[in-house]
Amino acid sequence: MNLPLRWPRTLASRLSLIFLIGLILAQGLSFGVQYYERYQSAKSTMLGNLETDVSTSVAILDRLPAAERQAWLPKLARRNYGYLLDEGQPGQPMDLADAPISVSSIQEAIGQAYGLTFKQIPGPNMHYQAHLRLGDGSPLTIDVRPAMAPLSPWLPMVLLGQLALLIGCTWLAVRIAVGPLTRLAQAVETLDPNAHSVRLDEKGPTEVVHAAKAFNAMQDRIAAYLKERMQLLAAISHDLQTPITRMKLRAEFMDEGIERDKLWSDLSEMEHLVREGVAYARSIHGATEASCRISLDAFLDSLVFDYQDTGKDVQLSGKNAAVIDTRPHALRRVLINLVDNALKFGGAAQIHVQPADNGQLAIQVLDRGPGISEQELAEVLKPFYRVESSRNRETGGTGLGLAIAQQLAIAMGGSLTLSNRDGGGLCAELRLALTS
Repeated sequence: MNLPLRWPRTLASRLSLIFLIGLILAQGLSFGVQYYERYQSAKSTMLGNLETDVSTSVAILDRLPAAERQAWLPKLARRNYGYLLDEGQPGQPMDLADAPISVSSIQEAIGQAYGLTFKQIPGPNMHYQAHLRLGDGSPLTIDVRPAMAPLSPWLPMVLLGQLALLIGCTWLAVRIAVGPLTRLAQAVETLDPNAHSVRLDEKGPTEVVHAAKAFNAMQDRIAAYLKERMQLLAAISHDLQTPITRMKLRAEFMDEGIERDKLWSDLSEMEHLVREGVAYARSIHGATEASCRISLDAFLDSLVFDYQDTGKDVQLSGKNAAVIDTRPHALRRVLINLVDNALKFGGAAQIHVQPADNGQLAIQVLDRGPGISEQELAEVLKPFYRVESSRNRETGGTGLGLAIAQQLAIAMGGSLTLSNRDGGGLCAELRLALTS
């Protein structure tokens, strides 16, 4: 079964893989070259020593009395070859054309003084013997087992240390390369012109500093552009209130009649729309209100009692003695917009408080009104958007109430979501961070 090779998804893993593969290949190539050079050097040294050692050992054995030769054999033996005072093991004659290079070294050392014959000894490893006769006619066998020089015992530890160093350097290089990108991605995700902008640290390599300065400048331009638009909207809405007021005063002097009532209704609607426009423009600056710690239960009790004193059906459930750090005026405006919305389309409102995930608190405003279609749940949070089937001008809606609540929720560091309830009605959920 062939498993498909997949390219890593993250930049850090890709860079790590490239660096590690490149460094390991380079290290392997370097080690291979050094090992080959060491092999050639060791082979040349070994063959040179073999010639000298074999010629000397054979000369010593030839000059010793026959009775003393056996005692000298352990002294003359080496790791790869030794000497036997017999005919050796049975084997096959060696083809000198395909013989190991050590055969020629032995021939050069003693072949001219003694008649040499070579036999290949069967077995899993390379093994051959050289046979000759000493000056007194006694047989002598040179038993050779060719083998490479063993690696030094410290070499594997050095290689493991180098590998650990490569991994450490790769991790450091990837962290330095990916760290600025991660910070930039986090800054982009949290970019909010309505709240206090978090500026990137303009330190580090030249490229990182340039990207941080460009991002901070972009934040400033977006904030300035948005502020200019909101100031323009607020100025227009504010200036419209004066002529509308004059028109209402003039309408009061008109004769009683249907036309006068229609004109008065239109002017009242225009005045309400202008006020909502001013409120929306101001909501964009909700982050400028100072934060303070409040008792959520006392805050909600005050809000609910105000509604109940005017005969409105508003109930509170789920008290939990939570203390939150928030902007109270902005929070009150959000809840008033949501409760008014529930009263307008459901006739009653229920405020329910419950813990949420990630150390947050959920404040739900529930009603049993007609609800909103799933396709329009996100759209109604946009400015001037109205659901024409029920939430239209005739009901007094301007399409700004939920938009203002949404802007203020974001300015407080929270979130506002809408969902339809089982059995009918709407659930508007405001999530805020709990104070630790």
